[in-house]
Amino acid sequence: MTRLIVAAGGGGDAVAAAMIHAALYGDEDQAVILTYAWDRLLVDPVPGPRGPDNFTGLLPLTPAVWAVPAEARPITPAGSTLPRLAAELRHTFALIDPRHGVEGVTRQLEELVAHLSPVSIDLLDVGGDILARGDEPTLKSPLADAVTLAACCQLNAPVRLLVAGSALDGELPLDELCGMLGPLIHTLTAKDVEPISSVLEWHPSEATGMLAATARGVRGTCEMRDAGLPVPLTNEGPTVHEVDLDEALTRNQLARAILTTATLDEVEAHSREICGYSEIDYERNKAAWLKDQPPVQLDPEAVLSQLDQFEAEARSRGITHTTFRRITEVLNLNGSLREDLRQLLIRNRPEQYETPLWRIAEDDMTVATPELNVGVP
Repeated sequence: MTRLIVAAGGGGDAVAAAMIHAALYGDEDQAVILTYAWDRLLVDPVPGPRGPDNFTGLLPLTPAVWAVPAEARPITPAGSTLPRLAAELRHTFALIDPRHGVEGVTRQLEELVAHLSPVSIDLLDVGGDILARGDEPTLKSPLADAVTLAACCQLNAPVRLLVAGSALDGELPLDELCGMLGPLIHTLTAKDVEPISSVLEWHPSEATGMLAATARGVRGTCEMRDAGLPVPLTNEGPTVHEVDLDEALTRNQLARAILTTATLDEVEAHSREICGYSEIDYERNKAAWLKDQPPVQLDPEAVLSQLDQFEAEARSRGITHTTFRRITEVLNLNGSLREDLRQLLIRNRPEQYETPLWRIAEDDMTVATPELNVGVP
């Protein structure tokens, strides 16, 4: 049997889709995961989502839908985590192409449904920002979710909207989300995380990383993103809820406004009008700023000293965990050094690594002597 899962926001939602598919349906079912190639600037220095023309080696599924196999490669300077996901997970990853607006994504969905005849269609969002109105001050990335929500609502087939890890994306407060959630479908456990355990070692998604951590029993407060958003890691973290699709569309002003859009530019214009910004504009501005920054080398001794200072300040804010993206940003390191930084910290202080999060050291923890000959540039 084939099931179709639409990863609402791309990125980590695609990883969570693989985990939740196994948890809900078992290992025997095959899933096609339709997702954006839209990684943060840590991975892809080009702002916005990638289209089929940004890759080599894609495989046609339908006239408008391309699969991203392990052999596919993003064309420089673009970057993408999808080929590596395809290499490590057994699912088929298909590419959402939002360049033709919601009308184009709806057409992609219609073609996939006709081609696959899936036994079920799930629209999955990690965190719950797909339920935002659009004017919330904490909302950061509404565009991708609004496009997939609008497209799924126009599909002539039943679609189930699932929200996993409520509030773990740091965009909507948990107390606000709880009133919108429907029936509890599943509570993820450490066993459910096993199918994606290798991916968690390298994938930069913060929300899906916290989803997996809470499923493994981690509790506390995690600081994420460049802005240092504090996210509670609670018993609600590993839950998966169903939400009424039509109610979500009624609430989501941006999704309603873009139902008939035919270009990504139109979608962005509506986002600026309703939300006050386009997250792609934010990426454009940040990419331009990063381009002008001088290269920074990874000095192990300096890194560990700076980490001590950051952890002391984080403790004073009541933070118990953080992400490697957050540490990379705090230390003003280029995103390309994220993996080297991660390896350095794990080698020197393995007791603080709670995959895939970094546990903030307690006051009385002994600080390890840095390994200066670790072969890190």
